Amino acid sequence: MDWIDALILGIVQGLSEYLPISSSGHLEIMKQILGLNLDPDASLEFSIMLHVATVLSTVVILWHEFYPLLKSFLTIQRDDKFFYVCKILLSCIPVGIVGVCFKEQISALFDGNLTVVGICLIITAVLLTFAYFTRTREMLADPLKPQGHDITWGDAFIIGCAQAIAVLPGLSRSGTTIATGIILGDNREKVAQFSFLMVIIPIFGEGLLDLKDMLWPDALEATASVSIGAVPMIVGFLASFLVGCAACKWMLNIVKKGKLVWFAVYCAAAGALCLLW
Repeated sequence: MDWIDALILGIVQGLSEYLPISSSGHLEIMKQILGLNLDPDASLEFSIMLHVATVLSTVVILWHEFYPLLKSFLTIQRDDKFFYVCKILLSCIPVGIVGVCFKEQISALFDGNLTVVGICLIITAVLLTFAYFTRTREMLADPLKPQGHDITWGDAFIIGCAQAIAVLPGLSRSGTTIATGIILGDNREKVAQFSFLMVIIPIFGEGLLDLKDMLWPDALEATASVSIGAVPMIVGFLASFLVGCAACKWMLNIVKKGKLVWFAVYCAAAGALCLLW
């Protein structure tokens, strides 16, 4: 991989992270288009670093919402913000278990095989469609009723389980978690915000572990770092961060207010093309 490839992948990650269309799936598709043949471990490592960049852009853009939550939790104020962070921590448990116990199996899926990506994109389309029509039925039944309730402890855990399943390339993390929240009856805008905040901890945690491995690599782990290279890694990270900052505000607005069914149509078409490829 050269720096041009890394730049393109960084831009794709920055644009696709905030839409329910699977950024990891689109990274795998773009790797095929660019003709990149990466080691699965190196490919996963690069994808994680790009995700770290976009998560960092989320923190920067949503700092006014993120800082009060962080302050309340660190000072143990035991208010609504403190318990909101506790719900986020609860939602991170399933993906943490999956990351620790099944990392090798997950890494093997990042091998450029678009069959898995295509199937998962179609599953994403089904989830988004189901969530959209579930919400539509509720609005038709009582247009004056407030749409959705606050996220409960049980909802947070179930949404966390959905996030754990969405580690598969092509299964949109934001799409899966937002759709799950809507199906559970949660408020659309609140579950969208929860979805983007809940990813910060696992992605940063995995990113720190990868950074440790790159700075102090074991003999068996050194090949992954060498196969990517420092320059492409830095270029991809910066491109993903800068594009993510530029795209975060308006893409979050699309996720909150846009019709999920249109994203479902796109995911279904992209999934079918992957299977035909």
